[in-house]
Amino acid sequence: MTPPGWHPDPGHSGIGPVQERWWDGSRWTDQLRPSPATVRRRRIRIGAGIAAGVVLLAAVGGGAYMLGDRSDDRGGSAADAPAGPPGASASPRGPGGGQGGEEDGGGQGPGQQMPSEDGYATDAASGISIPVPDGWTGRSGPIGAGLTTGEYACPGDESQTCVRGGVFSAPAQALKVEATTAKAAAEADIEANAEESYGEKVYGGITSHEELKSEAVTVAGQKGYRVRWKVVTKNGDDGYVESLAFPSPRSADMLVVVRSGFDVHDKAPKLSVLDDITEGIKKAASAGSGRTT
Repeated sequence: MTPPGWHPDPGHSGIGPVQERWWDGSRWTDQLRPSPATVRRRRIRIGAGIAAGVVLLAAVGGGAYMLGDRSDDRGGSAADAPAGPPGASASPRGPGGGQGGEEDGGGQGPGQQMPSEDGYATDAASGISIPVPDGWTGRSGPIGAGLTTGEYACPGDESQTCVRGGVFSAPAQALKVEATTAKAAAEADIEANAEESYGEKVYGGITSHEELKSEAVTVAGQKGYRVRWKVVTKNGDDGYVESLAFPSPRSADMLVVVRSGFDVHDKAPKLSVLDDITEGIKKAASAGSGRTT
């Protein structure tokens, strides 16, 4: 389980300053503060959907926000999360302010305890590691992990960067998926995944969709479920989106959601790559080398 600490706010809409929310070890509290990442890192659009923090993505495929550097490390770690409980010494400030980060020095942040393995992006909160295919960028995080490939200018806003393919994970709770079974979680998440991946913000909206898969699948030794759609957009490329849900290999009481989005384009990855990634998801190791080559 992720220890108490400051984490990217899973409810951040992508509009306005990025904030961090205090996780008390079992639930999200009402305590917020500006994220130090807003001071030293710039926001880019690189998958589909809205980013909720340094590594936690809301969707992937065409148009998501993600905070963090743009290095090409495979399985690289996210920036260390600042530590320290909410209180007078860590009260929220205006944009560009905030406390913590490299100046804090008070205790250990979850990012400092995050495992990482060669060739994998690790989601410490979910307890899983996702294989990073050759040529892809992988990022590990204390809450969520992401893989992306094929950056290009977004069709609806060329100042932003989209990707041809992306996969990311997060605890179902962080994505506000309240279903208690893998099947119900996947079925409940697919519409939100599609909208955030290929919706109005970058692709002008979805005009129709076709269900390609709705089936049980075993992931990291757990009985899960996936739903896959092909969506037709108003602007730009159409896309494939998939929502996969399964119990965390570390705790059967916690569901993990893996959202995927691939453009329908000759430069995008084939869907067989998505199947290979799903088959390669495994329980995260307790320790690792920290970065891949």
